[in-house]
This record gives sequence, C-alpha cells and structure tokens, in this order.
Amino acid sequence: MEFHPRDVPAFKTYDVKDEGGAAEAAEDMVHLGFKGRKEGFRVIMPKADSKLAKRIGYAVTTGVTHGLRQASETRDIKYWTYHYDEGHYAIVLIGSGALEELGLGD
Repeated sequence: MEFHPRDVPAFKTYDVKDEGGAAEAAEDMVHLGFKGRKEGFRVIMPKADSKLAKRIGYAVTTGVTHGLRQASETRDIKYWTYHYDEGHYAIVLIGSGALEELGLGD
C-alpha cells in the first residue's frame, strides 16, 4: 500500500530550529517511547538552510537510535523525510510494528 509520510498519525510534533533542539526532541521521543504506541513522532525543521536541515535530521535519527540502544529498547524504527510546507521539511518516525498495525507497512 502506497502512502505519504504525512498520513502517519503523530503523537507529538516538534518544531526544531537547531541541532540543540534536535537532541532535545530525540531525547523526548526516547523517553516517551515507540513501543506499544500506534502513532509516530513528527519533527518540523526549516527549509531555508538545507545544510542545517540535514544536520537536524541526522541529529534526530542518530539521537533516537542511540537513545533506544542505551535504554535497551527495540530500534526497529522507520522514518521518512518530506516537504512539509513551503518553508519546512519534516521527518516522521514510527515503530515498524505500529506501521503494520495501521496498514501502512510494506
């Protein structure tokens, strides 16, 4: 089934302006957890500076993976980056089990 990342329900949305905010968002996502959740998390970042957006995206994805590993949680997370609106990119992250439950899996 084909879907767009905007179709993934978000439990919480983070508006991240810099790499520090990305680290805080990743830490919060790990704290809230992916296990047993039927929603994902959305991170919105500025499109004006694509290098900054790449650094934010990298900080979020590696921060979540590292945090889950430290917490001995499953790291089976799917994520997509997409154009959110005229001025922003977004990343949506969701556990693969939740993705399948929603009927959005491969």
